[in-house]
Amino acid sequence: MKYLKYIYYWSIILVPVILFTACKKDFLERTLKDSITDATFYQTDEQVLSATALLYSRVWFDYNDKASFNIGDFRAGTVYSAYNYRGNVLFNTTPEDGENGAAWRSFFIVVAQSNMVIHNVEKFSGSGVSLAIKNHAIAEARFMRALAYRHLVMNWGEVPVIENNLEKLTDTTTRKNTVPSIWKFITTEMRAAAEALPETPIRTGRITKWSAEGMLARFYLTRAGWDAPNPASRNQVYLDSAKYYADRVIKNSGAALLSNYANLFLFPYDNNSESLFSLQWVYSPGAWGTQNSTPAYLGYSSDIANGDGWGGDISATWWMLKQYEGITQTNAADTVLKGRTLDQRLKATFMLPGASYPEITQTLNGADQKLVFPNTSGVPGDARSYASIKKYITGKAKDVGGQSAQQNYGHDTYMMRLAEMYLIYAEATLGNNTSTNDITARAYFNKVHMRSGLSEFMGPLTIDVILRERFIEFAMESMAWYDLVSLHYYNPTKAYEILNSQDRGLFAIHPDVFPNPTEWTFTKTRWSTNERKIDANSGNFRLPIPSVELSQAPNLKKPAVDY
Repeated sequence: MKYLKYIYYWSIILVPVILFTACKKDFLERTLKDSITDATFYQTDEQVLSATALLYSRVWFDYNDKASFNIGDFRAGTVYSAYNYRGNVLFNTTPEDGENGAAWRSFFIVVAQSNMVIHNVEKFSGSGVSLAIKNHAIAEARFMRALAYRHLVMNWGEVPVIENNLEKLTDTTTRKNTVPSIWKFITTEMRAAAEALPETPIRTGRITKWSAEGMLARFYLTRAGWDAPNPASRNQVYLDSAKYYADRVIKNSGAALLSNYANLFLFPYDNNSESLFSLQWVYSPGAWGTQNSTPAYLGYSSDIANGDGWGGDISATWWMLKQYEGITQTNAADTVLKGRTLDQRLKATFMLPGASYPEITQTLNGADQKLVFPNTSGVPGDARSYASIKKYITGKAKDVGGQSAQQNYGHDTYMMRLAEMYLIYAEATLGNNTSTNDITARAYFNKVHMRSGLSEFMGPLTIDVILRERFIEFAMESMAWYDLVSLHYYNPTKAYEILNSQDRGLFAIHPDVFPNPTEWTFTKTRWSTNERKIDANSGNFRLPIPSVELSQAPNLKKPAVDY
């Protein structure tokens, strides 16, 4: 069981690695200078809180680095890479795929470290640790463990549930567990976390009762599609639970939507009023693993970055651009799109030629200026004829008060925003109906829809309307894939239809004027004509367990058992 031993190894060494890294977040600011052992470390409230701080960053690093957008957006078809990450772009993720392995590894490290926190706090907490902090730390660990298993079960299906790493060190019989029993386990875990966590954060960035109840809303909405009494339907009890928890968070959490969508991703945006849970990254020169490295791979050019900016071939897909109101198909062959949109989320998520971003410095010919996304559509084959990524791109060090360097950014990664609660409520209200005109559901939907600059949506809500809103709202936040998995639980045919209808090929973008265009024309190119479509089916929908894990843990090949 080498794969388990690998996880145990990381669960032991991560504590000193992370705790001894200089950090500037409020709840990470106290660093420890000497070595620790389990028996001597958990003696004060501050030490216990320091021990759980790593659950907000380092343990998620391998997932956040590149795997998050590979799984969450490339596989979902919201974005593509023309020359890299091709397995995920073409929906052909293999057991050898690097990001597939990184995600699996990261989630099990989250599980392992959470387990060790629970064990150590329960066993070694000294008399100087208050009961409130002890319960808080255990609740944080149960929250993180449940969230990691949510990712595991939605990506790989049956996986082994591990609550005690130490018991598994010599256990060679560990088997995968069934999907229903995993969902039962993680729902129970999150309910326990919700009971124990406070209503206000104990430190800036820490999770609260509302973080956990928001996750319960998400869990129940997804679980409703799996544990349904009839095919192609959802469990009404779980739909009601999703609606209940979403409404509680909306009304009681004190969280509020930011008035301007773009501000969600303008530095400094960390721990704003809309964030229900974010990974807490820090700019940490000389360290590795507590910083946000993802922008290095998404920024379109070194012109706007810090020696990185390696995402010149990453773009919104043709299909994604068609989701925006006002960008319309102009011919039957679907080779030309044209128009503009009032939806502010497009500019805040993807860069189109001529769009201006004064918050980002662009260096051209050795001189600095405010970013105007370049117009290179007339240059055949130029990679920047794409709708490049804007979301999470904050620019050079000078744009963020010096708090960034190559592959080293300090801004956080959203794991849950209040906007999702409004859309969960709407979808749970829709439930098994083809449409709904429920007044509250539509009002909640419009909270998100109209915040983007669009006019009020007056029609009935359908699953297509809600999914489209989710795809736009959360594009490049590693959410779309999990929306499709949730749909696949109860309507796999529709999930396949969405994926297989997508065009993931190359195109050129032509602004009518430059800069500050009033509309754009998108034209499909002759390049990659054989790679525009994928074939999603029951044989490739789930991610494959990494081959190294199967070779080292043969019991993973055996049928799953209930946990």
